Amino acid sequence: MARPEFSCAVSVRPLPERSQPESGAHAFAYTVRITNSGDVPGQLIGRHWIITDATGRVEEVRGLGVVGKQPLLQPGESFEYTSWLRLRTPSGTMQGSYFCMTDEAMPFEAAVDEFALALASALH
Repeated sequence: MARPEFSCAVSVRPLPERSQPESGAHAFAYTVRITNSGDVPGQLIGRHWIITDATGRVEEVRGLGVVGKQPLLQPGESFEYTSWLRLRTPSGTMQGSYFCMTDEAMPFEAAVDEFALALASALH
């Protein structure tokens, strides 16, 4: 039986050039590497992010594709993209999932485990 599966790895870095801490705007870039770790082709169709700042304020983001693309990945292939966001606090978390579809129109989700958004100074 077909096993659709995407695995995701994330790295984060602060974006001081897009931040305005005095106005409560702390920017972070995140790079996601999505790998088809299953045994059938799959396409990323949409995304759902849950972003939480240090005060517990939650924002949900949903949309089609990632950075304007809906990559189709063969087993073993990867796709990497970088995007960014602003938080009102110098730290927070982000987690979510990708809605995906096999080449036989079987839907599946790829989870993105919670990861930290934090300035080095906010960790002390």
